[in-house]
Amino acid sequence: MTNVRYKEHHVAHHFANAGHEFDSAKLGMWVFLVTEVLFFGALFVAYGFLRWSYPEMFLEAHRLLSWKMGALNTLILISSSFTMVMGVRSAQLNRVRQTAMYLLATILFSFGFLGVKAVEYSAKIHHGLLPAKFFTAHGASEHLHLFFGLYFTMTGLHGLHVIIGIGLMIWLLFRNARGDFHSEYYTPLEMVGLYWHFVDLVWIFLFPLFYLVG
Repeated sequence: MTNVRYKEHHVAHHFANAGHEFDSAKLGMWVFLVTEVLFFGALFVAYGFLRWSYPEMFLEAHRLLSWKMGALNTLILISSSFTMVMGVRSAQLNRVRQTAMYLLATILFSFGFLGVKAVEYSAKIHHGLLPAKFFTAHGASEHLHLFFGLYFTMTGLHGLHVIIGIGLMIWLLFRNARGDFHSEYYTPLEMVGLYWHFVDLVWIFLFPLFYLVG
């Protein structure tokens, strides 16, 4: 049990009731995620075109990435999805302290993901494996810069989404601490949860496409 006093949630005047408000928020989030799918979809199409055009180059380039680091980040993000789900569930059960612990765990996993990515980026920068005119490494293929242009663009945008997710979860932590979330109201938690699962899903596609090319 907890001594936190839950704040009563006031439904906005343009909604008929709390259920209507929740359904509208969920629909809005799904529409937003569809736009995100379209956004990343264009990059995946570009990936498909370049891989079809330069198959040998992609086989060479992926060997310059560490599949072990990619796998570690996959494990980290899958774990973060679990803690995010448990955070929402804890709020539904009026467990404020558990909600905070799961949110904090998700944030820590997120920083872990960014830490691994920073190590990877540092190695690529050190060896000159960069996009376009910044590429200074020597390889058998003259088109390696195209692969790393996609790599930095797609993983960089994904990393930006992770940073945004961290900001949102910190915001949730503060709101949870003041008793905003409980069994009758947890809409922001669920919406951020949907966003976070999307971020995880994008990485599930990025990992095999870049690290396990074969």
